[in-house]
Amino acid sequence: MSATLDTAAFPPGDREEAVRSAVWESVVRIEIDHHHAPENISVQVTLNTVGCIGVCSGRATGLTIRRTPRLAREDTEPEIFLGLQVTGTSVVTQNDREAVLRPGEFALYDTSVPYALGFDGGVDHHFLRFPRAALALPEPLLRGMTAVTFRADSPVAALAYAYFSQLAATEGLHQDRYAQAVTEPSLDLIRAAVTSRLGDSPLARESAEATLNLRILRYMRAHLRDRDLSAAQIASAHGVSVRHLYTLLARSGVTPGDWIRSNRLEECRRELAGPKARYRSIAAIGHSWGFVDATHFSRAFKQAYGLSPRAWRDLDRTCDPAGDHPQDRPAR
Repeated sequence: MSATLDTAAFPPGDREEAVRSAVWESVVRIEIDHHHAPENISVQVTLNTVGCIGVCSGRATGLTIRRTPRLAREDTEPEIFLGLQVTGTSVVTQNDREAVLRPGEFALYDTSVPYALGFDGGVDHHFLRFPRAALALPEPLLRGMTAVTFRADSPVAALAYAYFSQLAATEGLHQDRYAQAVTEPSLDLIRAAVTSRLGDSPLARESAEATLNLRILRYMRAHLRDRDLSAAQIASAHGVSVRHLYTLLARSGVTPGDWIRSNRLEECRRELAGPKARYRSIAAIGHSWGFVDATHFSRAFKQAYGLSPRAWRDLDRTCDPAGDHPQDRPAR
């Protein structure tokens, strides 16, 4: 569901604060310096989300946006913005670099580092916001790619611009049922744009390899409910052999089958402890997390936690709102 703001609905004296409040609450904490008197300020903003991606499309009279050092220091969950220039020009400044954006171009910037965005001629821009952790790119690599102009003369950058412009502008893609289908390709496309800009440099190759393990684990978690999730499916989705998949995950002490089973059991354990569990059968909860056989699910659950799924669900938690397993509680 879209949220919109149009300063035409506010008295001139309230417009600056209306814009500031909406952006602080729904997008990012920034300072906004308008270039016009209050009666001449015009701002239209549309806000959406697609999975973990925040989408903000804005048109406005001239202004400057500043992420101050204090606001950057307060950032507990850093995010990466991808700014797409629709018409006109803008300037992105961060990490002692300056990127001038024209239509068809975009730049990245990091909320954990101070930045400035200049829109002297007015705003016509899409701002897409991603959790930095979800990109799974090394911090030094990202730092080197902020406030850098991604131009249409790069085929990958041109593809990314077209894709993200469509994502921002197409209302149908903002519906929940499309979020999972769109999120991972979006993250992959940003990684591709960043690494393609580095060319065949050692840093690009090292970055792709270093983040593959993280991307595989993210994929496994995102598809944990898929009953057909397997090593072959995971390997195929990431363009590696099953043997190489096992080698990669072994570096983190993980085997695909054990990781999938233990995380599915943990999700079942969490769900069984919730207030809605009494309205669903044990088998249905196990089935929703990929356990096709109810007997196998019960056996695996009891082996892992020392209680059957039913006993865990029926445990008296009136004095234990956190729902901890008895074995997890400190001795009294």
